[in-house]
Amino acid sequence: MTTNAAANTNLALNKPTAESSHVQTYASGNAVNGDANSYWESNNGAFPQWLQVDLGAATSISRIVLKLPPASSWATRTETLSVQGSTDGSTFTTVVGSAGYTFNPATGNTATITFGATSTRYVRLNITANTGWPAGQISEFEVYAA
Repeated sequence: MTTNAAANTNLALNKPTAESSHVQTYASGNAVNGDANSYWESNNGAFPQWLQVDLGAATSISRIVLKLPPASSWATRTETLSVQGSTDGSTFTTVVGSAGYTFNPATGNTATITFGATSTRYVRLNITANTGWPAGQISEFEVYAA
């Protein structure tokens, strides 16, 4: 069964997360807490890295919004990543192939990924490069139905 949610509801907010790694206090839960000033950061120099959220049930999704802290101290950067989905948490399929997403403080340090509606419970970002720091970094990982 697929759950249908309101188009502008962030389905990932305060949901359980998992990660490949993190440094210091920059754990994966920071990416779904609704605070763009806190963030997840993976181990340095160890790509690929991943960040995942459990939506709790298979849900139809078609848009992801990724954010980095809005502070001007974060220089413009491009993170290369793909999006994967799973209904059981162990077998993942590619939802969006690998591409570069630019985060620019002048435009809010936000990147939006849109794709055809897909039903999934677990949404995973596989990060393979970051031009601004040698690690995966995401401050908000928002998932939407539309």
